[in-house]
Amino acid sequence: MPYGLYLSAAGADLQSQRMQVISNNLANVDTPGFKRDFALPEARYTEAIERGIADPGEGSLNDVSGGVSLGETVTDFSRGVYKPTGINTDFALDDDGKGFFAVERDGEEYLTRAGNFRFDNQGRLKTQDGYPVLSIGGEVVQIDPTGPAPILHHDGLLSQGGESIPLAIRRPKSLGDLVKAGATMFRQLAESEDAAPEHRQVRQGTLEMSSVKPIDATVEMIETSRVYEANIRMIQHQDGMLGSLVGRLLRV
Repeated sequence: MPYGLYLSAAGADLQSQRMQVISNNLANVDTPGFKRDFALPEARYTEAIERGIADPGEGSLNDVSGGVSLGETVTDFSRGVYKPTGINTDFALDDDGKGFFAVERDGEEYLTRAGNFRFDNQGRLKTQDGYPVLSIGGEVVQIDPTGPAPILHHDGLLSQGGESIPLAIRRPKSLGDLVKAGATMFRQLAESEDAAPEHRQVRQGTLEMSSVKPIDATVEMIETSRVYEANIRMIQHQDGMLGSLVGRLLRV
C-alpha cells in the first residue's frame, strides 16, 4: 500500500472511533450520573519499527511516521450539574465528585453516581435497571413498604419511623481504578473506602445530571467529521493518482 494511503486510512479510522465516543456522549446528555469519555490519539510507529526492522529515532525513512491511532478512551469524572426533581427517591451526592453510591450487580459491588432510585414492592431500594442499592454494611437497603415515607438526611442516613439505614458511599483510592460497566455504573479494579463524614453529604429530591456539555460535544463532533472527510478525500485523491500512474504505464 502506498504510504500516503496508509497514513490517511489510519487517520480516518481514528476519527471514526472518536466519532463513536462523541456520539455516545451526546446520546447520554440527559442520563443522570453519566460521565463523558474522551478518545485520546497516539502516534503510531512505522511498520518497519513495529516489525523490529528499524529502531525508533534512527532518522531513516523507516522512522518517518506511522500516522495516528486510538491510544485509549478515558472518563472525565467531573461533577455534573444538580437538578431538583422533588422526587423523594432521587438522591445526589453533594461532594467533590469522587464519591459513589454502592449497588449490587451479579453478586459484586459496583459504583454509580446515578441516584435516580426507586423502591420495589418489597421495599428494596433499587436502581432504574433493578440493581439493589447497598447500605454501609453491604446489605441491601430495605424499608417497610407499608410504613411512612422514608426521609433521607443530609448525612446519608435513610430514616423511616425510628430506624435509620446509612447508605453505602464509597470513595476509590484512585478514579483510575474504575472501569465503565454500562452508561452509569463502574466496576472496581481495587477496593474502595467508606466515605468520611465530611464526604457523606447527600441531597434528597435532586439528581446529578450528565457531565456532557451539549454545545462542546456538538462542536467536537463537527470537527471530527470534517477531519474524517479530509482523510477520505486524501485517500480518494491518492487512489486517483495511483490509478492514473498505472494507466500511463499500461499505455507505454
